Amino acid sequence: MAKKYVLDANVFIEASQRYYGFDFVPSFWKALIDQASAERIRSIDRVKQELLRGNDDLSKWADNEFAGYFDSTAEADAIQAYRQVMEWAQKEPQYTEAARAEFARVADGWLVAYAMARNKVLVTHEQFQRDAKKRILIPNACRAFGVPTVDTYDMLRSLGVKLG
Repeated sequence: MAKKYVLDANVFIEASQRYYGFDFVPSFWKALIDQASAERIRSIDRVKQELLRGNDDLSKWADNEFAGYFDSTAEADAIQAYRQVMEWAQKEPQYTEAARAEFARVADGWLVAYAMARNKVLVTHEQFQRDAKKRILIPNACRAFGVPTVDTYDMLRSLGVKLG
């Protein structure tokens, strides 16, 4: 069975602000829509909320072209997984109280939970850091739950996407 992916906000943000700008690599954005249409990639409603805070091309794209590909986290499986992720985060002694609070406030915990509940690979630019204390990084939480993570490039290669 082919891998399916869920994308962190930083995948969209980094791409739009740096290496895949809408004005010079429109094929990247078309590829995301094509892969989402084929049900190979998704993101979640809470990532969409983060993206819509920007008043830029990315927020417009997220609210229009990609709007139908942000899945709801209000499903029972995601909610149950989120409870497990939050329980883990609260019990992990290495993280500061502020790190735990931020993890609960932003989309990160929901991304991990959604990927776990739906058996998806989480795409993020964050890297695992064994000694992280001030922030619960997505790959750290994913590792605790056996959720695989990759970056944008590994996802594109795995999906066979060719940007031209």
